[in-house]
Amino acid sequence: MVADIELKLSELDRTIDWSRDAFDLHRSNLPVLYFTFGKWVWLYLKEKGFYELSADDQWQEINHIKTKLEQSLFYHCHYRDTLIFTLLPLGEIQKEYTDPVAAIHDFYSLYTVSHALLSEKATARKILTDRITAGENYVTRNQAKLNELVNDHHYQLWGDLVMAHMHELKSGTEKVILNSFYDNQPIEIKLKKELNPQKNAEVFYRKAKNQQIEIAKLKESIAIKLKDIENLRNSLHEIEATDDLKTLRKTTERNTPKPKEQSLPYYEFVYKGFKIWVGKNAVNNDELTLKYAYKKDLWLHVKDVAGSHVIIKHQAGKSFPKDVIERAAQLAAYNSKRKTESLCAVVFTPKKFVRKRKGDPAGAVVVEKEEVILVEPKL
Repeated sequence: MVADIELKLSELDRTIDWSRDAFDLHRSNLPVLYFTFGKWVWLYLKEKGFYELSADDQWQEINHIKTKLEQSLFYHCHYRDTLIFTLLPLGEIQKEYTDPVAAIHDFYSLYTVSHALLSEKATARKILTDRITAGENYVTRNQAKLNELVNDHHYQLWGDLVMAHMHELKSGTEKVILNSFYDNQPIEIKLKKELNPQKNAEVFYRKAKNQQIEIAKLKESIAIKLKDIENLRNSLHEIEATDDLKTLRKTTERNTPKPKEQSLPYYEFVYKGFKIWVGKNAVNNDELTLKYAYKKDLWLHVKDVAGSHVIIKHQAGKSFPKDVIERAAQLAAYNSKRKTESLCAVVFTPKKFVRKRKGDPAGAVVVEKEEVILVEPKL
């Protein structure tokens, strides 16, 4: 291909030689001779088996193409899942025009919708295909784990063997070798020396029971995932079959996982019209105090030990009633390491006097000004 900088304007105005002699001379490289034929013309010829024809038949086909191009007919066609505008009936004809202005105007409108449909369909197809693949991998992994558990009976067998040889075993034994009931092969069983034989057997039976619970859960989760995969495949078939953008978007929306609701870092209590927020853990304490609390809110924390940060939300024009402070302090005491004490000291202060130093661990803050109240821990 000639680079743009190498093009010579004087050579661009060329005339095609439509003679048979020129055809025979350039038959091995016809695009050079018929340089105005675009890719759709050569695709049209290829699909009609042009390159398998004899020289005479190819010559006739070239003249036939020339005649069709001179007829000034315009087509909207679907070709390989794409809407194209062409002078030849390539692929599935959607509409035929004799007016080029009307043809190009309609094509723009149709192509805009068609392009959006194809683009969104491709995106939806990839999302569903990826989810189906992920689901199949999930089933494969869990089915392997399920098969392993179903075929694993050693805890049950160990429990049965220990119980059958109860009179032979002594407390404090760390391991014992007993013959299997099924093939009489020796089996080494590790025991907890601090437990007697009966308690060891109970441990094995409990583990065997837990295996059965895990098996049931795995079967349930696999069944749910298989149903999910089936639904995704049905949706994929719907998407492939639809030619309507609105229907496509409804199908896509139906199969888009709903975003998980953001979990708040606190539990909320309401007492006499005041909201009381209690941090869930150390990390949540930081988030509650630093992101959710405002400077006029009242901040509470049990004195000198780990516990939840507690916030009483400020209400404009109102002071914090003493009984509301007491109730929030009870919650702070209950959600701390002093929850079992009869009385607990809780500090409280406006949130503006609470700050966190760089490098402090989660939940650790500095209180610059505080008051103390004694309360009984209560949920």
